[in-house]
Amino acid sequence: MPKVLVSDSLSPEGLEILEKTPQLEVVYKPGLSPADLLKEIADADGLVIRSSTKVTKEVMDAAPKLRVVGRAGIGVDNVDKDAATQRGIAVMNTPGGNTTTTAEHALSLMFSLARHIPQATASMKAGKWEKNKFTGMELFDRTLGVLGIGNIGGIVANRAQGIGMKVIAYDPHIAPAVAAKNNIELVSLDELFERSDVISVHVPKIKETTGILGREAFKKTKPGVLVINAARGGIVDEDALLEALNDGRVGGAALDVFVEEPPKADHPLVLHPKVICTPHLGASTEQAQTNVAIAVAEQVRDFLVKNVVRNAVNMPSISAELYETIKPYIALGEKIGRFQGQLCAGAIDEIEIEYAGDVANLNIAPITIAVLKGILENVTESVNMVNAPVIAQQRGIKVLESKSSTKSDYTSTITTRVRGCVDRLISGAVFHGKQPRIVRIDDFQLEAVPEGTTLLIHNHDEPGVVGMVGTLLGEAGINISRMQLALAPERKEAAMLVNISGQCSDAVVQKLRNQKHIITAQVVEL
Repeated sequence: MPKVLVSDSLSPEGLEILEKTPQLEVVYKPGLSPADLLKEIADADGLVIRSSTKVTKEVMDAAPKLRVVGRAGIGVDNVDKDAATQRGIAVMNTPGGNTTTTAEHALSLMFSLARHIPQATASMKAGKWEKNKFTGMELFDRTLGVLGIGNIGGIVANRAQGIGMKVIAYDPHIAPAVAAKNNIELVSLDELFERSDVISVHVPKIKETTGILGREAFKKTKPGVLVINAARGGIVDEDALLEALNDGRVGGAALDVFVEEPPKADHPLVLHPKVICTPHLGASTEQAQTNVAIAVAEQVRDFLVKNVVRNAVNMPSISAELYETIKPYIALGEKIGRFQGQLCAGAIDEIEIEYAGDVANLNIAPITIAVLKGILENVTESVNMVNAPVIAQQRGIKVLESKSSTKSDYTSTITTRVRGCVDRLISGAVFHGKQPRIVRIDDFQLEAVPEGTTLLIHNHDEPGVVGMVGTLLGEAGINISRMQLALAPERKEAAMLVNISGQCSDAVVQKLRNQKHIITAQVVEL
């Protein structure tokens, strides 16, 4: 029974989903120390976290059975994603559960910063009435520059337009037509810095975005610009922001996130009079915490129980509906890959995968990964659907994909061409009843069931070869369960795929190879 460790606080609604799943053992221990976490995770198959637990390589190394990490929230910067991918551990987040909440918090920070609400509140609580000290900025007709107009940034832009702000945005991943449809003007990064009265950050923290608002950026901004960061600490360079606040280039900053959380009590930005800050409250509403708890619980449950992948950041997501559709093709892809991998005795330089017919209209990414997994099973036991692309890249295997809507004798085919240790083509199709079949090996056409121990025999097309193979296997006590034959008449050659019960020893294989008219004989485990 898979064990799921929940090491951060989780709403009761999410915990209940896990605990009511009979196939899972659930251990709820929020607030574990790093040392205790290493002990508790030793036999865990799944880990559910929020932002407190740091899932480092050391943590993963202590958990040999770990298959999935579920983050209740968007950011996964507290998870070593590279190490997880290398280990074949799926990392999932819940991007939709706290989208509106985080956007509303960014807007709240913007209003509070523009009108000095926290400072004015503190002044009044101190018994003062400093009306003239807290003159603010009217946001109507001001220009809001949004860095990233994904789910959260898009909501911020929409709500800001509602109060009469002009919205410009920088997002290289959004089509201009999509932005225009939402009345957002896409601009270059430099233009956003130069034109914005307020800049709000809504990009993920990756190599390209870390420090994107830094010294060079602040040299280009309007004097007195307001900066809002409710995304991730480090996207705004904290040292550069402090300098810009001190010299007046930035009029004020509202921060919900920091590079180090919690920040030190004497952090200069926390103490700065032009800065308002909150302790990472972007997703901290009752509704959002319930939403992300339910989402992460369902995702981890479905991954461990049903092999369904949703919102994974290091592998293609597969919904339950899509999984049922592509499941036969994933099985076929893995069989073909396993076939190719076992027939190749050396290094593979390139694998080309062509999808033809109906399958070309599906999400082929999981199928390609299944092919790679099958190929690599012959060289490493640790390969799975998460790390197969990484291992292939590490081994220098070039992966090419192509699609064709043309149908042949089958409604869908998956054709693989391996180059390197051997040049070989293997095609497969899914037959009625969702049964995978091998339908072509090089220029031999056949319809073979890819399962169990299988002999691939290439021979001269001469009388008596099939009988000889049957006799030799029978004398060795090996039963033939299926046999498929194929011809290449122009070369007077033939091939047969022989499914057998039990194992076929090296001695028997060598005896086959020594027979007259046998060109090659190989064993594959499918």
